[in-house]
Amino acid sequence: MYQTGVWGTGSPRAALRKALRERSAGLLTLRILAGQSACSHIESGGPTYCEHMVVRQETHPGTGAGAVPTEFREAVNSMHAARLRPEVFCEEMPAPQRIAPYASALSADVTVDDIDVGTGRIILLHDPAGNDAWEGTFRLVAYTRAEIDPELITDPLLAAVGWSWLTEALDAHGAAYAAASGTVTRVATESFGGMADEGGTAQLEIRASWTPDAGEDGVLDVGAHVEASGELLCTAVGLPPVPDGVAVMPSRRGQRGR
Repeated sequence: MYQTGVWGTGSPRAALRKALRERSAGLLTLRILAGQSACSHIESGGPTYCEHMVVRQETHPGTGAGAVPTEFREAVNSMHAARLRPEVFCEEMPAPQRIAPYASALSADVTVDDIDVGTGRIILLHDPAGNDAWEGTFRLVAYTRAEIDPELITDPLLAAVGWSWLTEALDAHGAAYAAASGTVTRVATESFGGMADEGGTAQLEIRASWTPDAGEDGVLDVGAHVEASGELLCTAVGLPPVPDGVAVMPSRRGQRGR
């Protein structure tokens, strides 16, 4: 997904500063490229690959494998089919077992030049009995944290821009949803005394949940939502998109947890 004013300024932090400045002037335009998938985004100047992600199914104690609902198994299979750009490394993580009868969870880190610049996770919850707060039987919960320029921490538009990255990513991947809610938090850290030379740091944290909608055929494709979550993570850390017409070149770098 291209976002005018976010990319193409050289430095990711400078790009975000430019995006916020343009938005405050009413000039920020978000352009979504229809049909663009997560694996079409590759790192400029190097080979890349798209790997299937790893998912763990968690159920409440006392529920055997045979008791897992078919719709949940199919939703988890669609998570397996999700593809992300090569800078995102996914691995299994324990899913919460007290929120819903069935859950699967993934964690992800964005690594550039062997440095982790962002982290996130996404959890799929399922309650066959339904949940009024969810407005459905499935719920996705996502968390994203990324380093940002400390100078941006006081910008009043920072939170709104961060939330727009999520909704635009969902729309770009055709991930229909309802009842979205969440928070955008800015965290600033300053060092003193013997650590004063380390300078200040700042992070942007996005916590969100939404109810995925099934398509016209009634089949829930969670993969599109996972790919959107991965794109949110990449956008938050300032990774540039892939130019149109650039092909994905396979490369066996391997993912954590495989």
